[in-house]
Amino acid sequence: MTIQRNVPVARPRPLARVLAPYAAELKAELRRSWRTPAYVLPCLLLPVLFYLMFGVMLGRGQTSRYLLATYCVFGAMGPALFGFGVQLAVDRAGGLLTLKRALPVPPLAPLLARLLMAMLFAIAVAVLLIATACGLGGVALTLLQGIGLLAVAAMVALPLGAIGLLIGSHAEPDAAPALVNLVYLPLALLSGLWLPLSVLPQAFTTIAPLWPTWHAAQLGLRVIGQPAGGNVPMHVGMLVAVTLVCALLATRRLRRIG
Repeated sequence: MTIQRNVPVARPRPLARVLAPYAAELKAELRRSWRTPAYVLPCLLLPVLFYLMFGVMLGRGQTSRYLLATYCVFGAMGPALFGFGVQLAVDRAGGLLTLKRALPVPPLAPLLARLLMAMLFAIAVAVLLIATACGLGGVALTLLQGIGLLAVAAMVALPLGAIGLLIGSHAEPDAAPALVNLVYLPLALLSGLWLPLSVLPQAFTTIAPLWPTWHAAQLGLRVIGQPAGGNVPMHVGMLVAVTLVCALLATRRLRRIG
């Protein structure tokens, strides 16, 4: 005699339920950011003000076009570095990361929400820069070139977010802003984001390929038809390598202290 038992079959959860925790984390990040205008306004407006000064008032023609590409990269750096580096250090010291580990939240949900937030900021800054360049700087772009610049700006959030994650996983909250600035400002200068490397000493051009932001800037320059060094596979490979190495080191650190 055979006894048959009805074994419940696990049904796949609807996509909406799977994505719900990620959407909730993103909504929380949006609320936290927009409730701190002292963080939002500088991230959005500082690159535009710099571009107005150097790309519109002091530069025209090819200079305005060059700086549009490099300032799109520069505008994406701040939200990624500070959003991950400083905020992660604060959350870690305040015990928020430990609390979230005890909640039924996917482990990657907070980091993915923060990454999407950095990408949204990068795209918003790029849109403002493109509007300023086309409206006041005399720069003409095709639709595909504009979309390409937005894609490059969003992509910058990956390696810079990983660098910020590495800083935030090690630094204390009081030291994190200073450490982020030690990375943020030199990278912008050494990568030729504020001024073309051709006007700087030759040593700057020689060491430029060491910096991920230089590779991102070269991608942006290629998108809008400006002269650029290296080749696309090299630039993409460098950005992917920096992202993976920094993310793995940060993950190991967070697991060790968690």
